[in-house]
Amino acid sequence: MNSKQRSRLKGLAMNLDPIFQIGKGGLTPEICEAVSDALEKRELIKINILKNCDEDIRELSEALSERTKSELVQIIGKKIVLFRYQKDAKKRKIELD
Repeated sequence: MNSKQRSRLKGLAMNLDPIFQIGKGGLTPEICEAVSDALEKRELIKINILKNCDEDIRELSEALSERTKSELVQIIGKKIVLFRYQKDAKKRKIELD
């Protein structure tokens, strides 16, 4: 992903509300599966990391990105933005040049 594509995704993510929260339980297989399902439907999602989460945000976001096979778009404070194309090209909502 180049900087122009990342910039476009950041702009689209500004208006999104976080749909997941990760707390003291950390990164569980259930959360990874739910995030993967959400990425399949929405392509671009925002995740909120709660204050009681003991894990480092950078490490947590990289692990989540790796487990869901998605791209880490950005980390803003305690929020993570992830992107993954839908498998079916006809259903894709976001097109990047």
